[in-house]
Amino acid sequence: MELLRAARERDHAPDGDGLAALGNVDEVWSAAAQMATIGIFVIVLVACLYFCRPILLPVFAGVVVGMTLAPSVKVARRWGVPPWVTAVVLGIALIAATGAAVTWFAAPVSEWIGRAPEIGATIKQKLYVLDRPLAALRELQDAVLGSSGPAAGPSQLGIVTPVLAFVTPAAVELLLFFVVLIFFLATQMDFRRYMVSFFATRDAKLRFIRIANEIEYSLASYLAVVTVINVVLGVITAVGAWLFGFPNPFLFGIIAAVLNYIPYIGPACVVVILLAVGLVTFPSLGYALIPPACFVVLTTIEGHIVTPTILGRHLLTLNPLAVLLALAFWSWLWGPMGAFLAVPITIIGLVTLSHLFPPDDSKLPG
Repeated sequence: MELLRAARERDHAPDGDGLAALGNVDEVWSAAAQMATIGIFVIVLVACLYFCRPILLPVFAGVVVGMTLAPSVKVARRWGVPPWVTAVVLGIALIAATGAAVTWFAAPVSEWIGRAPEIGATIKQKLYVLDRPLAALRELQDAVLGSSGPAAGPSQLGIVTPVLAFVTPAAVELLLFFVVLIFFLATQMDFRRYMVSFFATRDAKLRFIRIANEIEYSLASYLAVVTVINVVLGVITAVGAWLFGFPNPFLFGIIAAVLNYIPYIGPACVVVILLAVGLVTFPSLGYALIPPACFVVLTTIEGHIVTPTILGRHLLTLNPLAVLLALAFWSWLWGPMGAFLAVPITIIGLVTLSHLFPPDDSKLPG
C-alpha cells in the first residue's frame, strides 16, 4: 500500500522540467507580445507621418533646420543681439537665397523646356544603339501585360490643373516652414526649458540637455563641413564644365553643390543631367560620356575618402548602409524634402541612441 501511495503521489507531483518548459513558453509569449506592441506602434507612427505629411513635413523641417542654426543664435545673443532679431535676419536670408536660386534657374530651365522637342530628337538620334534593346523590352511588356492603345495628348487644362495642385500646397508648406523656423530660433531656450520640465529626476533633465546640445553641435558641424566640401565640389564641376565646353558652366557648379547635400541620389541626378546636356552639346556619344564619367570619379573620391575622413575627425561616423536606408525610407515617405532631411534625421537618431544606450567598451571576439 505504501508503494502504491508513493507511486500515485509521484505521478501527480509537478515535474520540475515541465515547470521550466512552461516558464520558457511564458517568456516567449511575453517577448512576442512586446514585439507585436512595438511593431503596431511603428506601423501607426509611419502611417501618421505619411498621411499628416502636409503639416508634419514643414514643421519637422523647420525644427531640424532651426536646431542646425541654433548655435548662431546663441553666439549672437552673447554679443547682445536679441534672439528675435537673429531669427528674423536668418529667415530673411534663407528666403532671399531661395528667391535668388529660383530666379537664377528660371531662365535656363525655361530655355531647355522650350527646346524639349529638339533636345528629345537629338538624344534619340545619339542613343540609336539602344533602339533594339528598348524595342525588345517593349515587345516583352506587350506580351506580358498586353498592348495599350495610343494615349490622347494632354489638353492645356489637363497640364495646368496638376501644376496648380502642386504649387498651391507647396507655397503653403513653404510659408509654414519659414514661420516655424523663425519662431523656433527665437524661442528655442524657452522651448528647451519647457521640454526639460517634463522630466522628473535631475539625471533625466541633464541627459536631455546633453542630448539637445550634442544634436545642435553635430548638425551645425555637419552643415559647415559639408557646405565647404560641396562648394569646392561645385567649383571643380564648374571649371570642368567650362573646360569641356558646356553652356553656362556656372549653373552646373551650383547644381552639383546643391544636389550633393543628398548622398547617392544627388550625384546620380547630376550625372544624368551632364549626360543629357552632353548628348545635346557634343557631336558623339563617346565624347558625351566623358564628363559624367569624370564626375563619377570626382564624387567617388569625395564621398568615400574626403568626406568620411573629415567628418570622422569632428563627428560620429555615419554608416553608409544606415545613410542609404534612411535615404530610401524618407524619400519614400516625404519625397525630395525627405531626402534632404534623411542625413540630419540619422544624425539626431544616432546622437540620441548613443546617450540612451552608451556603447560597451568591452572588446568582443572577432
